[in-house]
Amino acid sequence: MTDRLSKWLSEKRTDGLLSRTFEVPILSFEFVPPRTDAMEQRLWHCIRRLAPLAPRFVSVTYGAGGTTQAGTLSTVLRLKRETDLTPAAHLTCVGATRDEVDDLARRYRDAGVNHIVALRGDPPAGAADYSPLPGGYAYASDLVAGLRRIADFDICVAAYPETHPTASSPEADLDNLKRKLDAGATRAITQYFFDSKIYLRFLDRCLAAGITAPIIPGIMPVSNYEQIVRFSAVCGVTVPGWLRHLFDGTAKNPELRRIVASMVAVEQIRTLQTYGLNEFHVSTLNRSDLTYAIAHILGVRPIQTGASHNLTHPLETTDIPDERETPADFNATERTQEGAPPFMLRTLFG
Repeated sequence: MTDRLSKWLSEKRTDGLLSRTFEVPILSFEFVPPRTDAMEQRLWHCIRRLAPLAPRFVSVTYGAGGTTQAGTLSTVLRLKRETDLTPAAHLTCVGATRDEVDDLARRYRDAGVNHIVALRGDPPAGAADYSPLPGGYAYASDLVAGLRRIADFDICVAAYPETHPTASSPEADLDNLKRKLDAGATRAITQYFFDSKIYLRFLDRCLAAGITAPIIPGIMPVSNYEQIVRFSAVCGVTVPGWLRHLFDGTAKNPELRRIVASMVAVEQIRTLQTYGLNEFHVSTLNRSDLTYAIAHILGVRPIQTGASHNLTHPLETTDIPDERETPADFNATERTQEGAPPFMLRTLFG
């Protein structure tokens, strides 16, 4: 035995993130409403696969300009009707008057849907800038206050660790978050990020500003690196050089990409757990395999509940395309995927 090896064996070593003992994290999942029958089949295949993991809640996104209001509503109501999952409906200020938004909120309340993700929303396609609709809610803080007048909703709002691209300054962006929480929001979910230090510095700034509500990290598994780069440029999200290096040479190897993507997401969550964080919101992109693998590595296991026992039987025999070979349904111009852009891929300034 060499002196070097003998010294190495005798010294105390730090365990890796995967081998350390961590608390099983609390996860929530994000889905997007489908535009076609095939996309709907894939969505409900994904829901059925992930439901036994017992997420804290599952959110359903809302298209720019309110374009998927009907799809969001029908998906949320079906989740409430046919599963034991806790659905959270995305609701925005754009594309509807205050009375119309209030009526939609009451429909959710009357259906027993008590969770809302309240957002200002993106302007309709073709509009360069956001402009409040006459007679509508102007900003997410106004929407939160309006929802509080209707029912005792559990309300999530958006937070931006790297500052929203249209904010005049990081301080103004943080002030806006505080207004939303002061108006009655329960918690915030962040825009996705890849550098954990960015989130941790943002959390320090929130605490210094007197924000004590939970700030849930948004996790975006990298199912398509090139698309993530394009969307990140629009959203003001930093794509680190190490992430590019990890995905180099994987364009024609989807299986390798999935392995790398799961590794990146798990390490991100494990790193944040070392700082005491234990709740995370994961965008599924309506594909279950990657999300399921990430959850499994984190120690989240299926439990025997009725979470999906009511889902309609035809799905059991429907052929679902292999997720490893199915191209993503993003449109870089419209920033949409399956009818509504994932919350964490949007430039929502609420």
